[in-house]
Amino acid sequence: MPRVAHFEIHADQPRRAIKFYTNVFDWKIEKWNGPQDYWLITTGEEDQPGINGGLMKRGDPQASTYNSIDVP
Repeated sequence: MPRVAHFEIHADQPRRAIKFYTNVFDWKIEKWNGPQDYWLITTGEEDQPGINGGLMKRGDPQASTYNSIDVP
């Protein structure tokens, strides 16, 4: 069955968003070692149900959260 495999949060102030999600949900957020400012989000232990995601600076004013769905 297709399911959500990854989410992406777009934030006006990434550092502020990182502080919020870390403090409120205890998510682990680490800077990606790539060519753009992008942070990888781990929402829990790998042996528990759930998905992980990413966070980036909002480029498009309409962008908020995107979900990627894994389909065959």
